[in-house]
Amino acid sequence: MFNNKVLLITGGTGSFGNAVLSRFLDSDLAEIRILSRDEKKQDDMRKKYNNSKLKFYIGDVRDYDSVLSAMRGVDYVFHAAALKQVPSCEFHPLQATKTNVLGTENVLEAAINCCVSRVICLSTDKAVYPINAMGISKALMEKVAVAKSRNSNSTTICVTRYGNVMASRGSVIPLFVEQIRANKALTVTDPNMTRFMMTLGDAVDLVLYAFEHGRPGDVFVQKAPAATVHTLAYALTDLLGKLDHPVNIIGTRHGEKLYEALLSREEMAEAEDLGGYYRVPPDLRDLNYGKFVEEGEERITEAKDYNSHNTERLDIEGMKQLLMKLPFIQAAARGEQIDPEE
Repeated sequence: MFNNKVLLITGGTGSFGNAVLSRFLDSDLAEIRILSRDEKKQDDMRKKYNNSKLKFYIGDVRDYDSVLSAMRGVDYVFHAAALKQVPSCEFHPLQATKTNVLGTENVLEAAINCCVSRVICLSTDKAVYPINAMGISKALMEKVAVAKSRNSNSTTICVTRYGNVMASRGSVIPLFVEQIRANKALTVTDPNMTRFMMTLGDAVDLVLYAFEHGRPGDVFVQKAPAATVHTLAYALTDLLGKLDHPVNIIGTRHGEKLYEALLSREEMAEAEDLGGYYRVPPDLRDLNYGKFVEEGEERITEAKDYNSHNTERLDIEGMKQLLMKLPFIQAAARGEQIDPEE
């Protein structure tokens, strides 16, 4: 399906973009385009991969013209550009809105105007029952994508939603490893807090599954195990040979939940179980939906959300096995130091 096609990755210098390149740079794709704002990261990526198939576009998803310039001649789009740090989005919610919501509108409008075949928008579990600005902006991003999919003609627009990507840029695992190496106490917010655990490879698999099976407006999630922060911390200290490493419980940060949900109760009532994945079809009701408001639906009442408290729970050994799938942790266990995204 990629033979001689052109793929555009927005925000492509990040963790997800690097994971896609590692897997597909030597595939039958004719060209992979990277659209991002950071010329330094683009230059680093250019030198790292040294591949003529890779093309770089300096631009910002907030700027429609720069998106349109990168979009011409593209067959497929993986839309990964976003502001993702919870604290920075809390302090600058309008910036999160401009990038995550309005930027997505620009990407989708340009894709439709350029007759792109498929667009996959990357979202997060924080978009379900959002309590922070990042999650709220991502929830709105999803609504924009589903709304656009109604009238996207030949462009199929889908959404993927996933939980914590282990060892991705700015995540807690590289922080814990750094603290262990520096002989500093691990800063744990709430040891009972649970999070879904996925590798970057899982994230790419989810996007490819949505790419292959998605219909306009679909939202896809991958079934994933979860672990408490306590389990994650002690699995890391065990792997790095520092079982007695001190842990400092600092309390829940502003904007954090005790657990995250990948699907809401309403979505689970509609979700199609596809084995390793759930597909949630779009709500295609128009504004004349009075009967749904007046009559209600019993299946929503009976449904439960899909969250990191009620999914498969990893123990320390299971967490260690999952962590050891990461080259970053393999290197750390050997006493070596590499970039988490290597």
